Amino acid sequence: MSPDAGPDVAPAARIRAFEPADTEPVVALWRSAGLVVPWNDPYRDIERKLTVQPELFLVAEAAGEVVGTAMVGYDGHRGWVNYLAVGAAHRGGGLGAGLMREAERLLLERGCPKLNLQVRSTNTAVIEWYRRLGYELDGAVGLGKRLIPDGVRPPVPDAE
Repeated sequence: MSPDAGPDVAPAARIRAFEPADTEPVVALWRSAGLVVPWNDPYRDIERKLTVQPELFLVAEAAGEVVGTAMVGYDGHRGWVNYLAVGAAHRGGGLGAGLMREAERLLLERGCPKLNLQVRSTNTAVIEWYRRLGYELDGAVGLGKRLIPDGVRPPVPDAE
């Protein structure tokens, strides 16, 4: 689902750094947005992020509630955005685009030349949403190797 797709206009939200008290609302948002999979423990992902560039873990807050997130990182070569999510009631008002603008701003401040992100290939609506923000398919194939397992990942069928 697109971070900005939906009939409702999001009320004004404030984007700020994650705070430990945000943990449960953030995990609930990620679950409702379909971002949590059995092989990625969201609590461990939060703990890990808080040890590396915690100021780049963004939360959007409206009326005292967590309504959006973006987990941003920069490794000195590329920037990354993970866990971009906007609550269903707040989609359609530009909050997802606002989170991405803030991620881009923070990365530019650090001298980051390029921002990468990964979207499941079946999530065509989100791919199109990112394209409208100026992102392009870059012809790269994402590969991964789990070094610290959080859970059991189902086998991936061979691509033919």
